[in-house]
Amino acid sequence: MPIEAMIIIVVLTALVFDFTNGFHDSANAMATAVSTGAYKPKRAVLLAAIMNLVGACLSTEVAKTISSGIVDDTLVTPETVFAALVGAILWNLFTWLLGLPSSSSHAMFGALIGAVLVQVGMVGVHGGVVLSKILLPALVAPVVAGLASYCSTRLAYATLTTHHKGSKKRFRHAQQASSLLVALAHGTSDGQKTMGIITLVLIAGTLQSDGGQQWWSQAPGSGPHWWVIGGAGLAIALGTYSGGWRIMRTMGKGMADIEPVQGFAAETSAMAAILASSHFGFGLSTTHVVSGAVMGTGLGRTPGEVRWGTAGRMGVGWLLTLPAAGLIGAGAAFLAHQGTWGFVAVLVILAAAAASIRSLAGRNHVSPENVNDSHEVRVFGKATEAPSTPPTQGALATPLAASLPEGITSEHPAAATPLALTRLKPPKKKRRIRPARTKG
Repeated sequence: MPIEAMIIIVVLTALVFDFTNGFHDSANAMATAVSTGAYKPKRAVLLAAIMNLVGACLSTEVAKTISSGIVDDTLVTPETVFAALVGAILWNLFTWLLGLPSSSSHAMFGALIGAVLVQVGMVGVHGGVVLSKILLPALVAPVVAGLASYCSTRLAYATLTTHHKGSKKRFRHAQQASSLLVALAHGTSDGQKTMGIITLVLIAGTLQSDGGQQWWSQAPGSGPHWWVIGGAGLAIALGTYSGGWRIMRTMGKGMADIEPVQGFAAETSAMAAILASSHFGFGLSTTHVVSGAVMGTGLGRTPGEVRWGTAGRMGVGWLLTLPAAGLIGAGAAFLAHQGTWGFVAVLVILAAAAASIRSLAGRNHVSPENVNDSHEVRVFGKATEAPSTPPTQGALATPLAASLPEGITSEHPAAATPLALTRLKPPKKKRRIRPARTKG
């Protein structure tokens, strides 16, 4: 396959990964704001998309870490990067199907490391950078964000009293601003990761074509092109706007039921941690940070109501992300390096798997209309949701309606179900007006 055609395919695949990153992580910024009612679902994802786009264009430090930090960019080929992208996309789609807020960043890192190991072995991976800028931040940042969120929640509730009128409304307004800042921070972190991947494949393609000067050529160690920055920012913004409602349900309702005060505390704590890590070029997982902050605020207010089962499943997902994505990336790399037929086969497998996952998700569809109706996401069963039909149209409405006398409409009290009849209020007693006494 011509090198230029391969470069174009890999760049487009990278933008697809960026899109999945957007809808996979849109819950990081807006799940708490949607669950507390600070924003309507559709407005939330629109504003988050705009802030993601702005944040992606603010810095390139994380992009440089990805393009020339964790692997040796002089040993990587376009096929390797393509295989890594396939591994990350498939893991993102699988965890989205489960409604599991796993890390898109770690999926990308794991798949890239697995693909490089298949191609050149350990010599192609910078172990020190992986440890200092990926693994350690992954362990420390969620704990720091959780502690900050816990302390700020305790402080907030200690300063509020039960008679403090309007506090809930004021914190809801404050949460509107804090959630936008989290979306901005997410753009500065995750938006740059795809820029780094595209930059990596451009460097690999330039070296493979003997340094020939093409429109896409790039020297090792250099920053991303302007069109790479714009394309990656736009792709993650579009993905964010698409919603990712399955994960938003888990993040907003799955771990704990939170109030606007808690939402504000969690978002400000997460935003501070993400912006600090982006400044230092850490390949941080925004999912881990926000999840830690939400858990911290839940423990700060109502420890007994934290859903530890959901937290446990998320923890298992976090532990599996790096090795699982690495195995998928390694398998894709082995196949992609078999020649043109192997490269095309990987592309076909990706399309078929994505279509299958999308079909499974349709069985229990989560949308802006029902995202807050339950705290669980199911694939085969049915999530426990609030009743969506009026009381007069329940399961007993049809047999009751058949036995009604003629002339009684469905709005008549006699047409209601027994549940609805129990909710009917008795008529108010009319006050008797006594006639005024006349003096005799």
